[in-house]
Amino acid sequence: MEDRIHFKVENHIAHVHLVRGDKMNALDDAMMDALIEAGERLHTDKDIRVAVISGEGKALCAGLDMGNFAKMADSSRDKASVASGRLAKRTHGLANRPQKTAITWREAPVPVIGAAHGFALGGGFQLFMGADIRYAAPKTRFSIMEIKWGLVPDMGTTHAMTKVAGEDVVKELAMTGRIFEAEEARELGFLTRIADDPLAAAMDTAQQIAARNPDAIRGIKRLFNEPADVQLADTLMLESVLQDDIIGTANQIEAVTAELEKRPASFTDGADSKQAAE
Repeated sequence: MEDRIHFKVENHIAHVHLVRGDKMNALDDAMMDALIEAGERLHTDKDIRVAVISGEGKALCAGLDMGNFAKMADSSRDKASVASGRLAKRTHGLANRPQKTAITWREAPVPVIGAAHGFALGGGFQLFMGADIRYAAPKTRFSIMEIKWGLVPDMGTTHAMTKVAGEDVVKELAMTGRIFEAEEARELGFLTRIADDPLAAAMDTAQQIAARNPDAIRGIKRLFNEPADVQLADTLMLESVLQDDIIGTANQIEAVTAELEKRPASFTDGADSKQAAE
């Protein structure tokens, strides 16, 4: 975990610090595994009363590692693997690995505070939305960016997004993939607060929470999260089934290829669009 995340506990506060700064803390397999491991420690370490997530370098998280998208554009990929339904396989309780990366923070028994700067895009935004309280620096950029690659958002926090912003707002952002900055994010409800130093603000709040009755703090998180997540299993499965149906189709490969080649995409409608790339 150490080459992806530094995990430190001090004064009942766990600091989960993403340290893949040279890659903008992008989510490769090792980063996902490290985040899941960190989330599990919030369940097992009874000394922890609150956690803070932050990232080193220029951003909190750039989303899925670009190498994964380059693989999607490879027209020689095996059609059988495209149709394998691999995302629908539950590998981490109710979730698959990418979903667990984001929802592990909602599942944690202690409150989690996200501190964003630079940008949090695609999977990075979903990771950020897994936090209970969210701070960001001015001008931090966000995006529900999966549509850029011809995909649906599928990391388990879309339902959380619609709890803080209007359903129509979330649909517009997910369907366009447009980038919006911290000031708009705060207005829409995605941010708790804008702070010049979001990590310092997060740590200050964490200290206040850690000084309160930990039993009551855990109870407050359950009080708000459990009713909101009552249909989480169905949501996670629907995300995965939809994504399995989309990944590797002609239109999805075209979306990735056009993005990498920096040209307008040329999509097809109807049955042809459902065919996987040869």
